[in-house]
Amino acid sequence: MLNYNKRSTSFRKFLYISPFMILLFIFAYYPLYGWVYAFFDYTPPIPLSKSPFVGLQWFRSLVENQVKVDQLLQVIKNTFGLSGLSLLFSWLPMVFAIFLTEIKAVRFRKFIQTVTTLPNFISWVLVYSLAFSMFSSEGVINGMLRQLGLTDAPILFLQSSDHVWLTMWMWTTWKALGWSAILYIAAIMGIDDSLYEAAHVDGATRMQVIRHVVLPSMLPTYFVLLMLQIASFLNNGLEQYFVFQNAFNKDSIQVLDLYVYNLAMGGGSYSVSVAISMLKSLISVVLLFSVNGLSKMLRGEGIV
Repeated sequence: MLNYNKRSTSFRKFLYISPFMILLFIFAYYPLYGWVYAFFDYTPPIPLSKSPFVGLQWFRSLVENQVKVDQLLQVIKNTFGLSGLSLLFSWLPMVFAIFLTEIKAVRFRKFIQTVTTLPNFISWVLVYSLAFSMFSSEGVINGMLRQLGLTDAPILFLQSSDHVWLTMWMWTTWKALGWSAILYIAAIMGIDDSLYEAAHVDGATRMQVIRHVVLPSMLPTYFVLLMLQIASFLNNGLEQYFVFQNAFNKDSIQVLDLYVYNLAMGGGSYSVSVAISMLKSLISVVLLFSVNGLSKMLRGEGIV
């Protein structure tokens, strides 16, 4: 009877998660069937069944064609630069979470948290509209600079390729900082009150409590998120760079995801774009297991 109850409970738990498993299969695993396009000379609207099989031709073309090699090197440079900036400042949400929890005025704290979290729910199209209204040649910033007599000609903030990595990182940080801090706030809320009491009994100052109690309690969460970020190092996303790209900054802003999209939608090279996406996914899996293995060696635990 006891075994029957255990099986019944396990089956009910499985039913609870089955809708999410179905959604995961539909949106994460079923699309992998599209990798087959990388082995055919596919040109729409010709069906794949009537397209000639070319094997590894498109993979070889990525290293044999010097033009594609140069393009890929520049795209990889952009991808590594933008992902590297995000990785370098991955500690910002953790510090911001500590800053929020240290604000004693509850209403002011909730106001700051709400204001910094809301941008996460704004689409990149609206973010670019905001950027255009502020930084275009006829935008607010250029208008103020002309009125103050600081410049005669408008400064082309959005068209310039100078410091485009930094500006893209700043927009990403503005949009995601508050949302990314939520997990760290939850980690802070989960700290045992006895640790705070012991620190106060020992005469610890506010900064010492943060250093010796709060930070050590947040580090496990930070390391897990850091490993996931390293594993997705090549996945910068598409929307942000798609809306901010133009003829002037395209060479500096085009990351792998945007390059794949431009190849397929702009150049019609569907098979080549699928081949690059396939390699990117495989490299991401290798990065995930490499970081997980390194974590097990250094910390004694991993995420896989």
